[in-house]
Amino acid sequence: MPNTEDFIGAVIADVARLLRTAFDRRVRTLGITRAQWLVLTRLHRHPGVSQSELADLMEVERASAGRMIDRLEANGWVERRAQNGDRRVKRVYLTPEAERVHRRIWRVAETTVNDALADLSAREGTQLRALLGRVKKNLLAVVGGAANGAVYAQPAPRRAHRHNGSVAP
Repeated sequence: MPNTEDFIGAVIADVARLLRTAFDRRVRTLGITRAQWLVLTRLHRHPGVSQSELADLMEVERASAGRMIDRLEANGWVERRAQNGDRRVKRVYLTPEAERVHRRIWRVAETTVNDALADLSAREGTQLRALLGRVKKNLLAVVGGAANGAVYAQPAPRRAHRHNGSVAP
């Protein structure tokens, strides 16, 4: 049996888990939980998603996403707006206060990614991002592009970081 430590899927999963763990520890000092930052970052990248789309993005059940939205709405961080033409569908948006919180989170995310890439040259960082982008594109084709919601098909533009334009968690 092959060594699973060399399996690219395991390495990617481990790196993603470690990035989230490091980031969680850092944003905890801001009083923000993983569930909160996940919702805030998803809504920042995809403003106006429905509760169902947000659940898909977060890989949780719709009821769980609804409870998260309820708590964030009670904190004044998100608002639900009825969709034009179908008042049953509620679109979820960040409030200006949540956008300010997201900016704080983003700074922590940039630092976390920069720390993760610290021993890569700028060229290596750029190459890593390009290769992972190609892998992502291939996987989107495998799953049908928007199979889990159109929000997956069009990622938000990304800001450049010190190393290579990598993105935060």
